[in-house]
Amino acid sequence: MTIFYCASCGARLTTELQQIAEVPKRPFYDGLPVDGVRRASATMPRGFYAVDPDPTGAPFVASDDQDSFVPAYPGGPSISDEGVEMVSGGPRNTLLLHPEDMPRLVPLSTGEVGCCGNPGDKGPNRGCRCGATIGTEMSECYTPYELHLVPGAVVEG
Repeated sequence: MTIFYCASCGARLTTELQQIAEVPKRPFYDGLPVDGVRRASATMPRGFYAVDPDPTGAPFVASDDQDSFVPAYPGGPSISDEGVEMVSGGPRNTLLLHPEDMPRLVPLSTGEVGCCGNPGDKGPNRGCRCGATIGTEMSECYTPYELHLVPGAVVEG
């Protein structure tokens, strides 16, 4: 079992979590409310985490495949910038958790605006109470429901 602490101040951020070998398949989302909230089911079950080898979040870079609508990141929408298909060039090997497994995180002002939650496309949007940047929550109606921790932002205990 693992507990994650803020790398900056040492504050405990999670309860005990168990690592699983790979990221589960992201749930299909049909756009209908789940438990009264318009978002996909969580990618990770509560109490578990995985290392996500795929890039996630900002910055976004031009896709090598400009002939089809490719997701900008796993489970995400396609994104274009003036007709250029974009994909995530963000960090790889983030720790992926259920967002509710880190309830002590505070929102960071990133300028991102979503209709139902956090799109997670402007970079890290969650921090420790000490002010350290910890991760990116995705909870918008068109994104996966997950929390990606910035590599090096937390330490295992």
